[in-house]
Amino acid sequence: MIPRPILVTVSLAAVASGAQPGAPAPVTVPMRDLEWGQLNIIHTTDTHGWLSGHLQEPQYSADWGDYISFTSHMRKKADEKGVDLLVIDTGDRIEGSGLYDGSDPKGKYSYDIFTQQPIDALCTGNHELYQEGSVDREHNTTVPRYKNAYIASNLDYIEPETGNQIPQAQRYVKLKTKNLGYNIIVLGFLFDFDRNAKNSVVKPVEEAMKEEWFQTAIREKPDLFLVLGHIGLRMKEFEQIFKVIRDQNWYTPIAFFGGHVHVRDARKFDDNAFAIASGRYFETIGWMSIDGINKKSASDISTEATATFKRRYIDNNLFGLQYHTGLNETTFPTELGRNVTNMIAKARKTLKLDRSFGCAPQDLWMSRAPYPSNSSIFTWLETQVLPDTIVNEERANFSRLTIVNTGAIRFDIFKGPFTTDSTFLISPFISKFNYIADVPYPVASKVIQLLNNGGPVFNGNHSLNTKHLTIPERTSPWVILNTVGEEEVPLPALFMDGDGAIQKPLGGGNDDPSEGPQLTQGYTTQDDLGTDGDDAVHAPIRFYDVPNCIEAKIAFPPPPPPAPSPPAPTTTATTSSSSSPSPSSSAAGASVGPDPEKVDLVFLDYVQPWIIPALQFSGGDYKVEDVQLYLNATLTDLIAGWVKENWEVNC
Repeated sequence: MIPRPILVTVSLAAVASGAQPGAPAPVTVPMRDLEWGQLNIIHTTDTHGWLSGHLQEPQYSADWGDYISFTSHMRKKADEKGVDLLVIDTGDRIEGSGLYDGSDPKGKYSYDIFTQQPIDALCTGNHELYQEGSVDREHNTTVPRYKNAYIASNLDYIEPETGNQIPQAQRYVKLKTKNLGYNIIVLGFLFDFDRNAKNSVVKPVEEAMKEEWFQTAIREKPDLFLVLGHIGLRMKEFEQIFKVIRDQNWYTPIAFFGGHVHVRDARKFDDNAFAIASGRYFETIGWMSIDGINKKSASDISTEATATFKRRYIDNNLFGLQYHTGLNETTFPTELGRNVTNMIAKARKTLKLDRSFGCAPQDLWMSRAPYPSNSSIFTWLETQVLPDTIVNEERANFSRLTIVNTGAIRFDIFKGPFTTDSTFLISPFISKFNYIADVPYPVASKVIQLLNNGGPVFNGNHSLNTKHLTIPERTSPWVILNTVGEEEVPLPALFMDGDGAIQKPLGGGNDDPSEGPQLTQGYTTQDDLGTDGDDAVHAPIRFYDVPNCIEAKIAFPPPPPPAPSPPAPTTTATTSSSSSPSPSSSAAGASVGPDPEKVDLVFLDYVQPWIIPALQFSGGDYKVEDVQLYLNATLTDLIAGWVKENWEVNC
């Protein structure tokens, strides 16, 4: 039984200094204190450029300048307590907000803003590697600014001048903590990613661990192994790393910090090895504290000892950050923090990110509403945006099936102003629309089923696993590779049909209003350590399943004209009521026209690797050479154009 934490209600009525102009004021929340240990680690991951904070969600509205102030004060608190504190990041710092994606070149302002934060150790995410330009910027900007902290255990860079393949950064770091002098070996891995740009090389984790440097690192006999990874906690790569380190070091504590799947999660590997993942989009600041680290000497390398791991998921909430530091709106901001907040505000103004060009008439949710439904962002795309915008004038009269993967959408739309920033928050990617012309409809119509259900056509090819098509939250940790074979094993479901499911491991917790104030909806995390991980106590959110892909039928033949109504009865006798439906509702497909013989199969170019084998499996003899460009526009462009045409400018 996990003891019930003491909750302290923090009043957030005052207007906080810090955060961005126009950011909403936070709300009243019950708080759980942070639990300090001998070693304490603050963690961010998958920030995706959300350095401005969340300007439409009060509980996550602090910005990067506020975070810098927070970590500065926490370092001072650690010194006062005589313990150690590290600040780390595990990748995917780019692609996902106007602050990064809205500039030319991308990241013109965001790299300078991010790197104002002193960080003790960081690694790379997959989003830094999709485009050659972002690979170059990461290597030439972020790596040198964090020269002694950046770790690339399985990532290489191809030098453009020479073609030489060199490590992106150092393979591992030996770190000695400031106050207690712990010797730590820090590693930094990326999962086995294979969609990277050609000027980068990602080595499979299992292969990288065979290299001499790794075998040397795990024989260093430190007091702690710190493993950074842009890896979901339940993915096979962390399993592999844990096993190899533990086989060589029976008792040494291992702290894993993951990411990639955009969830709050904690995992126990054994009594001396724990992991934490700290959410997404700068909603969450992760906290891990460790006690019982056995400080080793050269003659004391095999002593058995059990460390104690504790964790918190900190809402990126300005008043919560002030609460944890024991400060207020006057004493909390540091000079550097204020300067960075001003840097963000100036960059947003230059990029005109707050310019509104439409007013969303309602909330549209990725997974907080059933699909299909009027509140689903995917239904909105399928029934309104795609039919109006997927038009190639030379092929406008041809019927077409248009396929978009749900992973192309990254965030919800909130009722109210739809801004320049909104377009990038929702879909920041540069994928264009391709097509294959005149595909027999019986062949084309089977593709969506294969993309959503998988099957033998994709078996045995990790890069074509259909989970790569969907939103990150729907992948690991709920689907993992079986340790015996390659069969996918579902864990307890987060997403459900029908009435939905309380999110797990983002579910659970206590939301009984009789036990405290009315709670704001938010993360209520359930993980291997229990249900008390969130620093702010929330009411849980219901989540619903979404497919891997959606499909819009566009310019299909119209339905046949309705049959003439029968003549009205001449009798005046009263008739009994009947349960038979009226002619207009008797047939489920009454309003659907006949299927076309052929269609143009249109799809985002990201989906193309799955499209070709799906067509071949469905009986079509198609190759990459049959693919042509359909629209030289991104989904971001199409959504923005549709909003300008269809939603009122002023709210």
